[in-house]
Amino acid sequence: MNIAFLGAGLMGRPMAERLKAAGHAIAVFNRTRDKVADLAKAGITVAERPEEAVRAAFCVILMLADAKAIRTVLLSSTVRQELKGRTVIQMGTVGPRESQAIQRDVQAAGGDYLEAPVLGSIAEVQAGKLLVMVGGTPEQFTNWADLFRCFGPEPRLIGQVGQAAALKLALNQLIAAEIAAFSLSLGLVQREGIPVDTFMAILKQSALFAPAFEKKLPRLLTRDYANPNFSTKHLLKDVELFLKEAGALGLCTSSLEGAHTLLTKTIERGLADIDYSALYEAVNPGP
Repeated sequence: MNIAFLGAGLMGRPMAERLKAAGHAIAVFNRTRDKVADLAKAGITVAERPEEAVRAAFCVILMLADAKAIRTVLLSSTVRQELKGRTVIQMGTVGPRESQAIQRDVQAAGGDYLEAPVLGSIAEVQAGKLLVMVGGTPEQFTNWADLFRCFGPEPRLIGQVGQAAALKLALNQLIAAEIAAFSLSLGLVQREGIPVDTFMAILKQSALFAPAFEKKLPRLLTRDYANPNFSTKHLLKDVELFLKEAGALGLCTSSLEGAHTLLTKTIERGLADIDYSALYEAVNPGP
């Protein structure tokens, strides 16, 4: 089918490429056009304006940075008038209330809307192993299941719009919590002169181990945070969304507020656009 793909950043770009490889006709719009100009060589149309991509599409996939970007790109007066009769699938990370508000605006413009945020890295995109969480009706899930299987073998219907968005925030706050906790433990181990291999060997034999620890360890040991799958600034954005939603529900968020402070300090060190594991620099500053 003809698909408009709005937002081709770290995850959006390989997702668009995977849809193209599956035989779909893809028109990409990215706010920084220079970053996607080369996609034309792969047979992907690179649109100058979002309305051009949407006008030729049966459905519109969103992988934009946040709700503000979605409103700027998708819900401008020029694009809004192109949404009638089209389905918008929001696959990035936004708050549940934000997703519901976007749904109302898309429906008011005559379009249909559902959310399908994904969990995984660029490697999982390329392998078709993303975890796809769908917020919408059972009918919408059935209608779009084949499309979702381009990204992951077992898309899952979570519930109505807003619930998949909330689940994605719940998962992403664990990313922040895990890297903050692991960085602190690793820092203590290193400063006490304990071999890191000993620490990891015991950790891996325990119920405390998480695969993310082993995955991020080489970055922390070498302090090399280049070529990110997920940047510090985007993790901070998701943490702030989680804090807002959890606070409104009466949850105590003290544990996550510490990770928020560390992410803020990391960005203040000029490390916004590299891998979020750069949070280690705030926990255990190098020489």
